[in-house]
Amino acid sequence: MFFYVKIMIGENMKATLKKIDIPLFIVSVVLTIVGLIMIFSASSISAVLQYGQTEYYFFQKELIIVIIGLIASLIIIGIPTKYYIVLSKIGIIGILAALLALRTYGTVTNSAQSWFRLAGFSIQPSEFAKTFIIVFLACWYGSKKRLKNIYDLFIPLIPCVIIFFLVASEPDLGTAIIIAVICMFIFFSLPVEKNKVMNILKAVVAIGVIAVFVALQFNQEYLTDTQASRFQFKNPCDRYLEETGYQVCNGYIAINNGSLFGVGLGKSTQKYLYLPEAHTDFIFPIIVEELGYVGGSVILLLYILLLYRILAIARNANTLRGSIIAFGTFAYILTHICVNLGGLLALIPLTGVPLPFLSYGGSFMLNLMILLALTQRVCIESKTARYKRELKKIIGG
Repeated sequence: MFFYVKIMIGENMKATLKKIDIPLFIVSVVLTIVGLIMIFSASSISAVLQYGQTEYYFFQKELIIVIIGLIASLIIIGIPTKYYIVLSKIGIIGILAALLALRTYGTVTNSAQSWFRLAGFSIQPSEFAKTFIIVFLACWYGSKKRLKNIYDLFIPLIPCVIIFFLVASEPDLGTAIIIAVICMFIFFSLPVEKNKVMNILKAVVAIGVIAVFVALQFNQEYLTDTQASRFQFKNPCDRYLEETGYQVCNGYIAINNGSLFGVGLGKSTQKYLYLPEAHTDFIFPIIVEELGYVGGSVILLLYILLLYRILAIARNANTLRGSIIAFGTFAYILTHICVNLGGLLALIPLTGVPLPFLSYGGSFMLNLMILLALTQRVCIESKTARYKRELKKIIGG
């Protein structure tokens, strides 16, 4: 009996995996492999000289997270999204509790109390908050037949606003802004009647103004000195001795060193502690230095293909719930790419946001893989629904 059940589960999983979006899967695998290789290359020197570990230290930790993510992805792909309606509410409550617990039990890194230390790994609840917010909003809005009143539209945003302020107060304004942008993307993607759009826009603006006013009243110096300094992001090499100027300018040097084809994999000079945390937020300059403008351009093209496939899944989803999950994933990845590259190119303030697939970061990578698995699940459900409709037409005809 046990072997029969095992075979049946295996057959069902095979049938399920056949319905995933193959291009999205291939691009995800390629970017994950490139990320692991570049994390090893970018971190090998600092792991030894700065952290006193072996050169494989960060690579091994990221590889463990990828393996955990693969296992989680296989589980998620096999679970229908309708079961997340209850789980998403529990998840939001859990995230709120975790963010509150950070104030007592969290560890401080880079002036932010944003992490828990557990079994040698740092867990960042604010990263998981992004994932739970996407699923929560998808399940809430997806459960409504029609979004016809203010209650339906704005009530689910209340816990999102609370999460925003909790994350911003860690302080981690970069992550808080990304949470706000993801919510905005999802909110404005909702199928709302056209004559209500202006009223909704007015309400959003009013809520935003009130929120800013309240924040200023309770905290006149809401930005820390470090955060305020990041708004001076223009001409970084003129501020080489300042923290943000130093980082971005060394990123420029790495990109300039790369030229067309790069200096060769593993041969970066900027990773020799000239570029702080080269394996995290500033890994893209190391990639360009080692693989050249050609390598950097290939990465950007892979991102475009990845986002295109996710957006296609969102548009073809058979339920609003599935569409929002995929579109939220699209917003999550796009925002991280834009904020990371914009910061290191001095187009926007530097916020310390990781680059999808490429930057080292356990919580970020795990959440990214979970969201991609959820998007694949949406694709599977859409293909299944389409197959059933076609079968019904054939039988009916």
